[in-house]
Amino acid sequence: MNLSENKNQRLFKVYGVKCAVCIDKLTKALQEKDSIARVTVDISTQELSLNSQLSDTQIREILSNLNYLSKDDNQEKQTPLPQLDKSSQSKVLNNQALENEPRHRFLINGMTCIACAKSVEKTLNKISGVSLAEVNFANRIAQVSGEVNPDILINAVFDIGYEAIFIKDLHKAEVERNKKEQQAYRLKKIQSWVGISVGLLLMLYGLFGGGMMVAPGTSQMQWGIVGIICLGVMWFCGRHFYRGAWLMLKRFESNMDTLVALGTLSAWLYSMVVVFSPTWFDETSRHVYFEAAVMILGMINLGQALELKTRGKTSQEIRRLLDLQVKTAQVIRGGKEITLPIEQVKVGDGIHVRAGKKIPVDGVLTEGQSRINEAMLTGESFAVKKQAGDKVFLGTLNNEGSFILRATQVGDDTKLAQIVQMVSQAQNSKPPIGNLANRVVAIFVPVVLLVAVITAFFWWLAGAETSHILVTSISVLIIACPCALGLATPISTMIGIGKAAEYGGLIRHGAALQTAAEIDTVVLDKTGTITQGKPSVVDSLIAEKNDKDEMYQIISAMEQGSTHPLAKAILEFTHSEKSTTSAVAVLEDLNSVDGRGLTANVSGKELYLGNEALMLDAGVELKAYDFFKAVNEWKEAAYTVVFFAVDNQLQAVFAISDALREEAKTAIKQLINRGIHLVMLTGDNTQTAAAIAKQTGITDWQAECLPKDKLKRVKLLQSQGHRVAVVGDGINDAPALAIADVGFAIGEGADAAIENSDITLLNPSLNGVANVIGISEATLTNIKQNLWGAFLYNTLGIPLAAGILFLWTGWLLSPIIAGLAMALSSVTVVSNANRLRSWKLKK
Repeated sequence: MNLSENKNQRLFKVYGVKCAVCIDKLTKALQEKDSIARVTVDISTQELSLNSQLSDTQIREILSNLNYLSKDDNQEKQTPLPQLDKSSQSKVLNNQALENEPRHRFLINGMTCIACAKSVEKTLNKISGVSLAEVNFANRIAQVSGEVNPDILINAVFDIGYEAIFIKDLHKAEVERNKKEQQAYRLKKIQSWVGISVGLLLMLYGLFGGGMMVAPGTSQMQWGIVGIICLGVMWFCGRHFYRGAWLMLKRFESNMDTLVALGTLSAWLYSMVVVFSPTWFDETSRHVYFEAAVMILGMINLGQALELKTRGKTSQEIRRLLDLQVKTAQVIRGGKEITLPIEQVKVGDGIHVRAGKKIPVDGVLTEGQSRINEAMLTGESFAVKKQAGDKVFLGTLNNEGSFILRATQVGDDTKLAQIVQMVSQAQNSKPPIGNLANRVVAIFVPVVLLVAVITAFFWWLAGAETSHILVTSISVLIIACPCALGLATPISTMIGIGKAAEYGGLIRHGAALQTAAEIDTVVLDKTGTITQGKPSVVDSLIAEKNDKDEMYQIISAMEQGSTHPLAKAILEFTHSEKSTTSAVAVLEDLNSVDGRGLTANVSGKELYLGNEALMLDAGVELKAYDFFKAVNEWKEAAYTVVFFAVDNQLQAVFAISDALREEAKTAIKQLINRGIHLVMLTGDNTQTAAAIAKQTGITDWQAECLPKDKLKRVKLLQSQGHRVAVVGDGINDAPALAIADVGFAIGEGADAAIENSDITLLNPSLNGVANVIGISEATLTNIKQNLWGAFLYNTLGIPLAAGILFLWTGWLLSPIIAGLAMALSSVTVVSNANRLRSWKLKK
């Protein structure tokens, strides 16, 4: 049975050819121009072997039009969008946009509250070319997507009174931010103690007989001098508030600076009017409030200093990742080992890594072997054995042995750099739960100003003394600060996403973080998710009178275009079983049959390679063959069976075993213990699926699923009111991942799966799913605590400051206490958010 022929073929480098479907698409495009063209693609080397009458220019033009031209020609390929509904397509496109759209980040200095951040964000979003700008008040980072010159953005921010520093190097930016925060912390400590000290001296003077009342003629001069001194103290301690309030006023906007400036200046101006014209007031209203003005500024600065110190921990995960970077490497050049700065290491360099040292770049191990601790990237504490041919990554620790690696990625192309970028971008995103706080903050300060006016007017109508009216209105202005509301969501989001990264889960955006916390159903693929995804052929049978080498040659040619784990297992087996080295078979009309296998044509003969459903479609009568009994035994043993037929005659069968992941049972148990319903959907046969379900304790499963079947089941679950997460690693999982409420992609899986997911698990372990869901739940709970605390604080604080208790108890809230309470509200929110650092997964 001669099914193949050998011809001389030209080679072309291609890019992005990932599966049999890609090969079929490429083949059809070439054969449209040359009907007798013969095409073979080696996915592992991305090489196109072609026998054709077309010129090289014509071939490259076809490759370029399909986006398969080599990267050397600066061509990029986008993952094809699955056939999904509009909302799911939008989700996929948004995920791809996160990777592809130009993005600039800036460190914003000068912001004092969430209203400042909103003002900067509003300004940036108005600039032509900006598609989206987000400003995170918690970490003072602005993230801008779109085609726009960074200098334009910097100037726009400067024009509204803030400083924007373009972030070129994230590590340097973190160092710079930490340095500025330390400087700001030291300055605010000094400002707080100056304000509090001067205020305390004046208070003690009043308490020990000096009195705080101005008598006409006798004490006006002394109090006038005190007023001038206090003005200087106010300028030293609060000039940033006054400057911010003035800039806001010029734009007819308001923020926390407005409230602080109005409150303290009102106290000082009232006191100075009393000093210059005490006779304008009745004797009981000739009280001066210089101590309140300086004490309030001291208290607010103290609160901000404490907030800075506490908030400094929020970027700890980013700094921990950045600290994994290595400054030098032992590079082998010209046969000599030299120490070079990491910036001078190039792709292709050989690098010597000794025991106990961090790996300086991403690479492939070429000599030696070792055990590598990858916990800093994957969250798994055990060391992984590495030998020649295995990949190793920057920042991981060489536990034992000495080896040489070849650098494959350096600088921003390393896996660690990409993780840092993704975590940093996600930390800047905003979960939907924060929208309410954002809407409140937008109108908060004007409403507070109105409440202060109403308070003053009410007490004036009630016949209260002028000093009483001043105390209540100032207290309202001072106690009402939007900072706690503004920090409630972003501070917890930053820590939660950072914590997830620590456990090996990369969350793309804040919405995924929130939705993951609401998941009640998890849909699992089997191969590569519950099982190791590294199957191997454990048995095989072929029909008599077949040339084994020729048959394995054809099967290899069919499978070489597939990235499916089963295809790789068959490829390895056929290559190892061939007794001679033979040429690659030239196939015609290679097609991928969704969820079933592959078909092709050679010399007029139809070839079928796939599962039982494909054989039935081809009219192959399986029971007619002697080895059908063995096939049933394989199925009962939970083996996956792959069939090969020519025309409608069965020629060979393969038994493939794919062992469970070591952690699969415990991870599934953890998810069940959390009250999550598990569903396993697999394209494998019923017997194999039943055996895996029994071993893992999954009671809801479905076998022989096509991608469209998975899609339908996810939609059905969602229509029943479930919040569904899908976990998968293959191209056939991509549609289900796209439509899921949250898609979890196994990091070692196909690019299409990763691009269509919301969360990527760095370690191919189901433990990551339970970890991320647990962290998300804890983060959402923390955000709700912060929001409720901030809302409750203002709901109770403003009426107390307005003097509502005075009507029954005669008690008024001092503006000084109001200032302290306002300052400590933000500290409380930040401190509560930092509790997330101690999160541990409940067993």
